[in-house]
Amino acid sequence: MALANSEWLQGSRPYKRISAARFALGAVAIVLGALWVFGALSAVPAVAAFALIAAAILLSGESAADTPADAATVDRGAPAELLPTLETVLAGLPQPVIALDIQGEVLAANAPALAVAPALRHGEPVSLALRVPEVLDAVRRAIASDVPQRVEFIERVPLERWYEAIVVPVALREQPLRPATRLVLVTLDDLTPLRRVEEMRADFVANASHELRTPLAALSGFIETLQGQARDDPAARTRFLSIMQAQATRMARLIDDLLSLSRIELNAHLRPNKRVDLRNIIRQVVDGLQTLARDREMEVRVTTSADQVEVLGDRDELLRVFENLIENALKYAASGKRVDIALFADSARNEARVAIRDYGPGIAPEHLPRLTERFYRVDVADSRAQGGTGLGLALVKHILNRHGGRLTIESVYGEGASFTAVLPLAAAQAKAN
Repeated sequence: MALANSEWLQGSRPYKRISAARFALGAVAIVLGALWVFGALSAVPAVAAFALIAAAILLSGESAADTPADAATVDRGAPAELLPTLETVLAGLPQPVIALDIQGEVLAANAPALAVAPALRHGEPVSLALRVPEVLDAVRRAIASDVPQRVEFIERVPLERWYEAIVVPVALREQPLRPATRLVLVTLDDLTPLRRVEEMRADFVANASHELRTPLAALSGFIETLQGQARDDPAARTRFLSIMQAQATRMARLIDDLLSLSRIELNAHLRPNKRVDLRNIIRQVVDGLQTLARDREMEVRVTTSADQVEVLGDRDELLRVFENLIENALKYAASGKRVDIALFADSARNEARVAIRDYGPGIAPEHLPRLTERFYRVDVADSRAQGGTGLGLALVKHILNRHGGRLTIESVYGEGASFTAVLPLAAAQAKAN
């Protein structure tokens, strides 16, 4: 509204000055005409005097119309010569910055801002490209009140990210006697790493305090027993020390899994970009688990439909995925005596699929939706007896999510289970990028 009033005032001043000039000329004409009628002035001097006075009035009115009465306070749009300088300044800033005029239209935006909102276009309303109600409301408040605004918002697509928007109204004056140019600068700060750290800290404390209590209680109880009634009992001491070692090993694995999960969540918004051959990873994992397979008297069969299946990924994290999936199949499906691993590239969907199929007791349908939750176990006692931490499938899910993939689980109770890791092929991702 302030802008409309300012424009209306600027447009009305020349009109008022022209009306005043016409009134003055009319008055001069009447006076000179009266003097000529009454013979006080001849016709030629009267016409000459009228011409001189008219010229003086019109020239003064034109000069005054070119200069606003209060040039220091009148708002106007950004002049064309300012835009190259503005674009150069924004290009040198590492943060996403968008410059708007006081109508909310885009004047300039740097490359980081275009990465956040690719639809930003010069001369178009920012609301067409940045569909965030919190930010748009902050821009309106900043324009109306001339006071900086700060808001936080969440972008959930394609990945969940947190941002802080700082909206600052700015007045630029190119020359002392010329009116100031009003702009609005919108700066976007990525708060995702900070939020990830906060969530990681909270989850770590909650999960660690819950899961570490059991092995710590066991260790404390055995230590008290060894210090007391079993002090001089070699057989009890040997048995208790073996249990204590197993509990300490489980506690170490639990801490390692918690740290790995927190690290993966911290980098969940960063996609890996190195080419990795899944065939080599599967071969390395199977070779490393041959001892466990022999101890369980199980056979591992690997089939593949291609010589090379490349994805963009973190090699260590993908090793962790297939170690967890294949080790689970060997531990919890030993009664099946066989584990089948099928690796193939689905060119129609541009996906790589690794299916780990066991022939054990299977999983009841009510458990399937919750298997990837942290610390969820179908059988708590059996899981702990096998050395499980309850975090294996949660790690698998988060790693695959970070790689743009997914995990599917199928099982018929009594007939085994199939865990399939799906990842985008490297060639398809390269084209998409």
